[in-house]
Amino acid sequence: MHKVILPKHKAITIFLVFALGYYISNLLRSITATISPELVSEFNLSAGDLGLLGGGYFLGFASVQIPLGYLLDSKGPKKIVSYFLLIAILGMVSFALSKNFTILLLSRILIGVGVGACLMGPLTAYRIWFQDETQQRANSWMLMTGAIGMLSSSLPVQFFLPIIGWRAIFGVLALLTLLTIFLIIYFIPNWDQKENRKNSEDKGSLKEIWQNNFFKSLVPMGFFNYGGLFAIQTLWAGPWMIKVSGYTAEESANGLFIIYLSLLLSFLCWGYFVPKISKSVSDAIRLLKFGAPLNLLVLTYIIYLGPKAGAFHLAFFAVSSVFLSLTQPAVGMAFSLSNAGKALTSFNLLLFIGAFALQWIIGIIIDSSVSLGFSEVIAFKAGMMFILITSFFSYLFFLVKNFKN
Repeated sequence: MHKVILPKHKAITIFLVFALGYYISNLLRSITATISPELVSEFNLSAGDLGLLGGGYFLGFASVQIPLGYLLDSKGPKKIVSYFLLIAILGMVSFALSKNFTILLLSRILIGVGVGACLMGPLTAYRIWFQDETQQRANSWMLMTGAIGMLSSSLPVQFFLPIIGWRAIFGVLALLTLLTIFLIIYFIPNWDQKENRKNSEDKGSLKEIWQNNFFKSLVPMGFFNYGGLFAIQTLWAGPWMIKVSGYTAEESANGLFIIYLSLLLSFLCWGYFVPKISKSVSDAIRLLKFGAPLNLLVLTYIIYLGPKAGAFHLAFFAVSSVFLSLTQPAVGMAFSLSNAGKALTSFNLLLFIGAFALQWIIGIIIDSSVSLGFSEVIAFKAGMMFILITSFFSYLFFLVKNFKN
């Protein structure tokens, strides 16, 4: 495939437009942590219901990743991201009008489907239109934008909840998403598939991706480590602060703000420094070997502290997970340009199936523990322990598979 490097000013415009879509995607991903008390009260949800509802976004997101890879490689980010965001708008409107848990869940899944291209579309575009040495930076700063979205889902959402309610908030987000579609149509270049495949006999193969040794070494880590991180930061951090740390709903929103602000700052710094230390797949493997276990140590400490672990401890856990962000651009660089979209979406599939599964499983563990007579503190610790153990063995698998690298 032929790389078409765009001028700097045009690359910045493309980044900003796509960043707005990813901002909305992450706000929607994390908003259940803030509005969960409202949903629990209005729909009488159990912890298992809440976990399933939060995970519904990830289920919808994951369900489209494989076909999305083919669509991005053939039709390009401009068309595909725009079409998918229309689906997200339908999901947001439906969520805002929901009268029961079933409609809530189906709407949440539809939202996940609709925003499923908001990161993979841009990363596919950057792989073709941006210099190789800027891949890690572009990825990190997209994640920083995502952190701004998560930040907006905390205190700002908490501020507007008593004023306009959670239903109107989703209506406003639907309008903002519609604006994003117009910006994509106007500013994002068309995708010339023939030009992209110029001078290349590589047609791109999904089989090539799933048989790649490096990709296989990341499968458990993507599912459990990354999925566990998503499960905590986008849902269970809020209930942990309320049920375990003893926070009020407002204090929990403040805590989520601290967590997401910490993520924002870490990705800002990471995006500046990482291109200097990670310029290839080998560099990413080396950094992952030493950096990936840091968040496991922090999570162990959080479980040990129990009620004494609050927002700052959870923020430290989120920041210590920044090394995991090396995986996505490394996957993109590990394959031919013809397979960039399929490689990225295949890995993203693992992340979001993992997030869905772990969010739901944690809810089931909490409900089951409480029904057996254990306190909510013990129940939440058990859920976190499940993430810790599975993530630890996934990291060991990665080490073994990349021992010689």
